[in-house]
Amino acid sequence: LECGVMRDLTGDAEFVGDFRNNYIDFGWDTFSEEEKLSKRAIELNNGRAAQMGILALMVHEKLNGDAYVINTLLGSPGPRRA
Repeated sequence: LECGVMRDLTGDAEFVGDFRNNYIDFGWDTFSEEEKLSKRAIELNNGRAAQMGILALMVHEKLNGDAYVINTLLGSPGPRRA
């Protein structure tokens, strides 16, 4: 991804992590500065929530050896033992 997708190739980034590169613009430039800050904060919080969800799955796997909570609920086979 570093080769060109996740990189500021044009040098026009408005903020750290702005990888649009004058290619994709779903109306971002039409928002006010307050709306832009709000949307970035929402995106950061969604990312943090996703990280907490992944952490919860990893903790659950360590607690009882079952990879996902949904496996138990749906009756899927339990953990594989060597």
